[in-house]
Amino acid sequence: MSERLRTMLVPAALVLFLLWLPQYAESFWLQTGLFAMSAAIGAIGLTLLVGVTGQLSLAHAFFVAIGAYGYCFLAGGGAAAGASGGPGGAGLPPWLAMIGAVLLAGLAGALFSPIAGRLRGIYLGLASLGLVFIGQHILFNAKDITGGFNGRDAKPFSVFGFTFADTNPDRFVVFGVPYGQLERLWYLGLVLVALAWWFAHNLVCSRPGRAMHTVRDSEVAAAVMGVSVPGYKAAAFTVSSMYAGLAGVFLALAFGRIVPDSFGFLVSIDFLVMIVIGGLGSIGGAVAGGLIVSALPLLLDHYSGSLPLVAEAGGDGLQPSEAARFLYGAAVVAVVIYAPHGLAGLSHRRLQAKEKVP
Repeated sequence: MSERLRTMLVPAALVLFLLWLPQYAESFWLQTGLFAMSAAIGAIGLTLLVGVTGQLSLAHAFFVAIGAYGYCFLAGGGAAAGASGGPGGAGLPPWLAMIGAVLLAGLAGALFSPIAGRLRGIYLGLASLGLVFIGQHILFNAKDITGGFNGRDAKPFSVFGFTFADTNPDRFVVFGVPYGQLERLWYLGLVLVALAWWFAHNLVCSRPGRAMHTVRDSEVAAAVMGVSVPGYKAAAFTVSSMYAGLAGVFLALAFGRIVPDSFGFLVSIDFLVMIVIGGLGSIGGAVAGGLIVSALPLLLDHYSGSLPLVAEAGGDGLQPSEAARFLYGAAVVAVVIYAPHGLAGLSHRRLQAKEKVP
C-alpha cells in the first residue's frame, strides 16, 4: 500500500469509526468524548493565538465561561425564569443563542485586544490572567445572570425543530439503538470540531496565517514587511476568544448545568498543557492534546478502583484529578526536553523517516 493511499485511508477510517461509535459505546465513553470535543475546539483557538501568532494568554478559561454562560442566558427562560427566583434569560432559540454566545466571547476578546496588541510574552500573560479573576468574581456575584454559586442549567440545543435532548416526542432508534441526548450531542460535536479544524487549517495556510507566523517569528521583520503587528495580534486574540466561546457553549450542553468552579485558573493551564503536548502551532496536535488532557482525569476516576496508587474519588490517598496533573507535568517536561514540537513533531518525524526508507 502506497504512503499516499494510506494517508487517505487512515482519516477516512477514523471518521467512520467516530460515526459508528455511538452504536455500541457506553454513556461514560460518550460523555468523555463530548468533553474532549469541547476541549479540542478551545485548544484549536488557543494554538492559533499562542502557537501560530506567538501571544501568551492565560485567559482562555474566561472566554470559555463567556461562551457557556452566554448561551445559558441567551437561551434561558426569559422573564418567567427571573420572576420564579432563578436566573433570567433572553429566551432566544438555542441555535441563535449559540451564535450570540460565540460573538459575545469574540466581543470580549476584541475589547481586550488593544491591550493584547501592545503587550507580548509574560506581560501579556499576566495582563490576561487578570481576566480570569475578574470573571470568577462576576460569576459568583451576578446571580441574576449566572445563578451565583449554584450555577444555572443549559437549555438543550435544537435546530430546525430537532432537539438534542432525551425527550420522548423526539426519541428515535437507529439500527435498534435508541439515540438519546448523548448520542445526538456526539454528532453535533463532530460537526463543530470538523468546522473548527477546517476554518483554522484554512486560516493558517492563507495570507493572514503567514502574516501571523511572521509576527510570531519577528515583530520587527513583520513590521518591515508591511504587516500591521498590533492589528494581527488583536485579530488573533479575537478569533481565539470566539473559539473559546464555542467550546464553552458545547461544554454547557455536555454538562447540562454549569457552575463558576468549572472556569477557574487551572482550566487555562489545562488548555496550555493541551497545545504544548500536541505541538505549538499544530491544529491536529491541538485536537490530540485536548483529547488527552480532558479524558485522562475521567479515565483515572473511572478506573481508580483497579489502579495502583490512585484512590477512589472522595477517598483517602491520591485523587484521580491530582494524579492526572502529575502526569500532565511529567508529560510537559518530557515534551520540552525530548520532543519540543509535541505529538505533531513526533508524527512529522516518523513520516519523514518512512519517506527516506527505500
